Amino acid sequence: MNTVADKKPRLTTSAMIASIAAEGQRVQAAPFGKALVEYAADRPEIVGLTADLAKYTDLHLFQKAYPERFFQMGMAEQLLMAAAGGMAKEGLVPFATTYAVFATRRAYDFIHQVIAEENLNVKICCALPGLTTGYGPSHQATEDLAMMRAIPGLTIVDPCDALDLEQAVPQIAAHQGPVYMRLARGNVPLVLDEYDYQFELGKAKEIRDGNDVLIISSGFMTMRALEVAKALEADNVSVGVLHCPTIKPFDEATVVEQVRKKNRLVVVAENHSVIGGLGEIVATTLMRHRVQPAGFQMAGLPDAFLDAGALPTLHDRYGISCEVLSRRIREWLK
Repeated sequence: MNTVADKKPRLTTSAMIASIAAEGQRVQAAPFGKALVEYAADRPEIVGLTADLAKYTDLHLFQKAYPERFFQMGMAEQLLMAAAGGMAKEGLVPFATTYAVFATRRAYDFIHQVIAEENLNVKICCALPGLTTGYGPSHQATEDLAMMRAIPGLTIVDPCDALDLEQAVPQIAAHQGPVYMRLARGNVPLVLDEYDYQFELGKAKEIRDGNDVLIISSGFMTMRALEVAKALEADNVSVGVLHCPTIKPFDEATVVEQVRKKNRLVVVAENHSVIGGLGEIVATTLMRHRVQPAGFQMAGLPDAFLDAGALPTLHDRYGISCEVLSRRIREWLK
């Protein structure tokens, strides 16, 4: 017997920075960069800033289109946020991009004091949120939502796919006040166009209905939730999916309505630590409104420093892949 041929192909280290798109999945290249270029075409107040990461946040497209409105701040995230705040005071609408770990951990005080306290019109768009890189805790922003939720007046957006991103850009730009948006870059999966979906800032949207399980999700975990729903159909398990792209302000009314609608297991799926993220938001919301589902489970990342490695391996290890999440839900239903 040829045991080598039976083994799965070995993942190389290049998979550590691979797209979250599955093989053969439809993708759209650089939806954030393209949407920003289009929106800024007749809006000269839109400017772009980055901390040496234009290429890796898709802001290089804005740089190419509007070089006079692009500012390279170097590896200085605190300066990036301070400069963005100053530009906003002069009437500009800055889009500041970097990695989520750098914006939240390194520049938190500047966002809090310079931008949010004065309610400045700065849009902070950050790549590599949660477990979207295999480079270990230094680059895995598994606690960014918990940190940013604590800042008063800061709107927080966690889009699912390319459609969500491109529709979110003009809405966060038009919103008066600071915004923190998680960013998918490069070849971004495209899934929500199959569900007649439209992004609406501040609103949760039912993507599909189901009688047995309701998955409440944000970010790319909504894509995973839809995959899980299809996988569980083979077991005659009916799964609904409620997508919550706006984390703050949170659409409590829609969540309460969806949970009250049917007596079913509620699973909160998120690309974030179980500490301080969507799971705790939903749990608090249901308690406040005295709503009790048939069951409640949180499928998020553990309260731990995560391993480095290839993304598919890590998503399996930490329970957010389609295969493992499907198995967990089957167990929870028993």
